[in-house]
Amino acid sequence: QVQLVESGGGLVQPGASLRLSCVASGVFVAINQMGWYRQSPGKQRELVAITIAGSGTTYADSVRGRFTISRDNAANTMYLQMNDLKPEDTAIYSCNIKGRISGHTLAADYWGQGTQVTVSS
Repeated sequence: QVQLVESGGGLVQPGASLRLSCVASGVFVAINQMGWYRQSPGKQRELVAITIAGSGTTYADSVRGRFTISRDNAANTMYLQMNDLKPEDTAIYSCNIKGRISGHTLAADYWGQGTQVTVSS
């Protein structure tokens, strides 16, 4: 089965930086969209950043200018670079890719299990 695995979370102080990684177990031959989401206890899942094929990249107002989404096709990896972290960024961050894996006939929606980011002084 195709699997996405996030890593790079941790406990940091305000103003610090983290880079989250999302590694796919299969090679995507076509990606319709890729994005990062986050969720805190008692809150709805929030879109952090998303890249849609043919439409470019969109960031949440709360992270624009601080976070950057990217990918390395050769490494089957998507990244979220997070700079100037704030306490309100504390959440579980999950990656999502909508696309087609090599050897599969149809595109599908894939999610990782998430990685915890905690920002506290």
